[in-house]
Amino acid sequence: MADFHQNGNIATLHNLRTQSTDELSYELETFAQSRKITLILPCLYSELEGPAMPNILAELSKVTYLHRIIIGLDRADAEQYRKARAFFSDLPQNHIVIWNDSPRMQALGKRLEDLSLAPMEPGKGKNVWSCLGYLMACADSAVMAIHDCDIVTYNRDLLARLVYPVAHPAFPYQVAKGYYPRVGDGKLNGRVTRLLVSPLLIALKRVIGDRDYIDYLRSFRYPLSGEFAMRTGILPDLRIPSDWGLEIGILSEAWRNLAPQSVCQVEIADVYDHKHQDLSADDASAGLSRMSTDICKAIFRKLAADGTVFTTHVFRTLKATYYRCALDLLDSYYNDAKMNGLTIDRHREEQSIELFAENIMRAGQIFLENPHETPFIPTWNRIHSADPKFLAEFKAAAAADEAEFA
Repeated sequence: MADFHQNGNIATLHNLRTQSTDELSYELETFAQSRKITLILPCLYSELEGPAMPNILAELSKVTYLHRIIIGLDRADAEQYRKARAFFSDLPQNHIVIWNDSPRMQALGKRLEDLSLAPMEPGKGKNVWSCLGYLMACADSAVMAIHDCDIVTYNRDLLARLVYPVAHPAFPYQVAKGYYPRVGDGKLNGRVTRLLVSPLLIALKRVIGDRDYIDYLRSFRYPLSGEFAMRTGILPDLRIPSDWGLEIGILSEAWRNLAPQSVCQVEIADVYDHKHQDLSADDASAGLSRMSTDICKAIFRKLAADGTVFTTHVFRTLKATYYRCALDLLDSYYNDAKMNGLTIDRHREEQSIELFAENIMRAGQIFLENPHETPFIPTWNRIHSADPKFLAEFKAAAAADEAEFA
């Protein structure tokens, strides 16, 4: 995707294939002397047994500019935590595995429950939120990055390009969002971005009119990518969604808190492939069905907060408009794939569109029936205000878990 197009809303930083990974890494080593860089890896224990993580660790072992790596480990028992620590032990960087299911962490979670400040549900959002809390407790990093742990096409160039815009002292960016083409096994992937988010934003613009927020989201080439880099000064007030709206929620927080000149997107990979979710057409609580509903709710909530009035009639019109927009885009995706020697199963793509159309209505109905729903985890500033000792004790609990299982 080597071009130099700018959309006029946020900066797009391209990979023009004129700078090597070694050259970028050398510059990042220089930047890191005055602004330390931390990487956060939110992962499930099952991902340690998958095909992606061994290669990710091998690539990260070559990275010389990281000050610390924070691994948030979900769905692990004591023996699995011990194995996870051994798995990550070859990393040459300072690192810690935070066992989110440990008795100590559960006790801290109960403390937050008593204050009505606990995350609503387990998942990636809670995992990222916990890792950010540990990072803030350390209070020694100026830049942080997050990427997924199931990237089967991972190489260290991805991290270097992701971090560079916010690590460069002369750049104004507080947030960098990664983008890439989703291609794998001879297919065009990225169904939720291609078949839900892109046509939904077009449909919203037609139904409710011009909104700066819609133009902002449409500026991102891959709004659902799990790769972010940020300057740590914005983290204490960052509201993390607890559901599948995490990526849209973080972009919305950047929109709420920062000037457009402080946000950029950066091309971080030529090819990107990772674990694929099932469509789960028969189970609205799982897979892409649950994900699509949560993403729609996140967008609707943000537009409502900016003054948009939603009714059942609006959602019906939006569903019909979305369906037409999605089918039109499907033709473009099909032709694009065909020209590049890739395949698209049009029947399954249209099945996805039909499901997403129903979930737009489902998300709208949930929004109308629960207008006060706030699926955000409280900010760390609020946690600190309610319990000033919590962050320090959270960091101590992570250290105690490590010591016990050393």
